Amino acid sequence: MPWRRAGSMWLLFGVIAVVSSVLVLRRPPWERLSDLHIYYGAAQTVEAARPLYEYVAANGGPFTYPPFAMLLLRPMVTLPEAAVQVIWLVGVVAAVAAVAATVSGAFPVAPRHRQLVVAAIACAVLVSAPAQSNLRFGQVSMFVVLLALVDAVGLTPARYRGVLVGVAAAIKLTPLLFVIFFLVSGRHRDAARAVGAFVGCAVLAAVALPGDSWTYWTGMMLETSRIGNLASLGNQSVHGMLMRVGVSPETLPLLWAVLVALVCGTALLRARSLQLDNQPVRAAVLVGCATVVASPVSWTHHQVWTVLAAMLLVAAQGALRRVAGAALLLVMVFSLGALLDDVSTFPGLQFLLENARAFGVVAVCLAGFGGIAAVAVGTARRTAGQRRGWLRAATAVTATLACFAVLPLPAGADPTFKAYTVADADNPRYFYFCRDGSGCAAPSSAAAVRFGVVREKTKVRVNGVVDESVTRLEYRSAPGGAPRVIPLLDLRPGQREFSFRSANMAHGRLAAYGADGRELASFTDELNP
Repeated sequence: MPWRRAGSMWLLFGVIAVVSSVLVLRRPPWERLSDLHIYYGAAQTVEAARPLYEYVAANGGPFTYPPFAMLLLRPMVTLPEAAVQVIWLVGVVAAVAAVAATVSGAFPVAPRHRQLVVAAIACAVLVSAPAQSNLRFGQVSMFVVLLALVDAVGLTPARYRGVLVGVAAAIKLTPLLFVIFFLVSGRHRDAARAVGAFVGCAVLAAVALPGDSWTYWTGMMLETSRIGNLASLGNQSVHGMLMRVGVSPETLPLLWAVLVALVCGTALLRARSLQLDNQPVRAAVLVGCATVVASPVSWTHHQVWTVLAAMLLVAAQGALRRVAGAALLLVMVFSLGALLDDVSTFPGLQFLLENARAFGVVAVCLAGFGGIAAVAVGTARRTAGQRRGWLRAATAVTATLACFAVLPLPAGADPTFKAYTVADADNPRYFYFCRDGSGCAAPSSAAAVRFGVVREKTKVRVNGVVDESVTRLEYRSAPGGAPRVIPLLDLRPGQREFSFRSANMAHGRLAAYGADGRELASFTDELNP
């Protein structure tokens, strides 16, 4: 019976939600819903009449959203933070279910199977990395996606359509791209209402928080450095990928602008065609994917749109689209760069795996969902076309993997690299082994440098000590790359310590130099145990 299968699927969804939430709440206090902790602390700062954007949480995170977001978050201080955490987790799970129900309108199924489809979509979304990231960090992204999706699809009353997009943009700026979509698809009144709602929310925040509003809109909104390391692997935008490639700071802005204009322009035109063909869900999801590409910062929790695109591809006609959707869904559930780190020994192939989500969302924007409508053809012609399609796809995939396997990426492209300084010495996440030299190995015959290597899920850490003969320590991410100087820290009497991390040390080289500039020792294979 369909209702029994739907009930079983919803039960599975509940189990996933409960297990995920319990795992989040069992994390150490300093890692539990860390972004929600920032919101809570920032709200307390506003309640105490202190400047919002000067607040920095104990975990080092500042408040980065527009002031209107704080108006919505401010009431949370009336409850204990532990209660807010539970309510937030329940809200995120409910938002996932609502998003699934909205997207299910694009699936051609009989009404009696609708609940089964909704539950299946909800389960797939909930296990994805973006949804899990929303739960883990206590993020607002799922709510922003829900607001923009419901409005763009047209589920709101006609006279208010566009308002929710404006509200979503007042919380996080990226949904403003939907205003352009409304304009190019002829929904001018929706665009006007979206802009009006956005401006109205900003004005409301300016009345309530005048100083903070002035600070944000006159400069703080452009300080992307406050958001974190934009070159890290979590930022799967075009901008982040270009930074990881090693594009120079002088070239980056222009190249990024050109690529964003090309990719997002194509996505908007395809979305317009889908909207005119009465496929609003696909159109809205395509625009959402464009926001992931366009934003300079697209962390994992922003990438819910890509998961929805994968689900729509799975439901599309044609085996190729369904396979593409399944592959994209796989990419959005697992971190291929970490999962296949031991398999991929080529820098180019590793780069492809680490940036698979960025490549995937760009491909969706450029290709759409494989066409607007299916063309009826004879069986023989359809079979022949499918064979040619599979052959072309297999050839393209093989050629792409081959190119990336031999691609000589810039030697300095190491997005995770960081050398720790005295300011980091008290953080147990950075200096937690080989602090006194015990347990450290002296690779080869070089006793001047002793270190240990620990491989984590997405990075490799090196901690060690050097003797008095070493005056400089350098690390190169790949042959020919510019050297990175590793600070030697006098943290304990009679010894100097060092600590750094890197994304993939398969091609790394650590070298120690004496006072005369002579190389005392170097290490390559020892860095990649």
